[in-house]
Amino acid sequence: MDQIIEILAGLIAVIFIFAPHEFAHAFAAYKSGDATAKMYGRLTLNPVKHLDPVGFVLCAVTGFGWAKPVPINPYNFRNYRKGMFFTAIAGVVTNYIIAFFAYPMYLVIFKYLYMQNFTFFYNNPFLSGVVEVLYLSFFFIYAYGMSVFVFNLLPLFPLDGFRIVEAFTREVNPVRRFLETYGRYILLILVLESFLCNMLVRNAGLDVMQYFNILGWVGWFAQNIIGFPITAFWGLIFGV
Repeated sequence: MDQIIEILAGLIAVIFIFAPHEFAHAFAAYKSGDATAKMYGRLTLNPVKHLDPVGFVLCAVTGFGWAKPVPINPYNFRNYRKGMFFTAIAGVVTNYIIAFFAYPMYLVIFKYLYMQNFTFFYNNPFLSGVVEVLYLSFFFIYAYGMSVFVFNLLPLFPLDGFRIVEAFTREVNPVRRFLETYGRYILLILVLESFLCNMLVRNAGLDVMQYFNILGWVGWFAQNIIGFPITAFWGLIFGV
């Protein structure tokens, strides 16, 4: 039952992470002079338009995944470099803002509703399950949002970090060409390596494998370092 609740909360969280993320890309591109995303129906918060089935499930299960890339034509930008840069960072900035407001919702529901009325919820399994889905969803929106923030800034095609590289380099740049050619394969290897490490830890009891989980370290860095201003601020507000 607990695993079902976690998966459901993860799926809800992914919707609230990816749909605004991709909408922000489309909106920034449109404001920079390129209407390509709007013409393809991507200037919307409708998650159906943005979610990639494989990336959706992977993010819900592992915390790392992807959505359908928003189509853009950078040559339509009024200013190529500024347009590329702001379109690239729009998604992760949006994720950080959403995570900032999701974390206090998690604190309120978990610490001030669930834990302070634990006996009541323990005796009401249905209500307990609903509240658990709620607080876990908000926590995952924060945690996955931070992971997507850092993950997407890796300079590998087709992530946002590569778009930032595109904004400040020429097409003939050998590093850029390498990242564009092999980026997707490096990403696939990282995701598979992380999945394998998690499987060995959970199913084989090989706890040592968590130290070799590269994306696991990315997630730890995202939540504990990049997300520290969020947890510290709201922790100070709520006294936790």
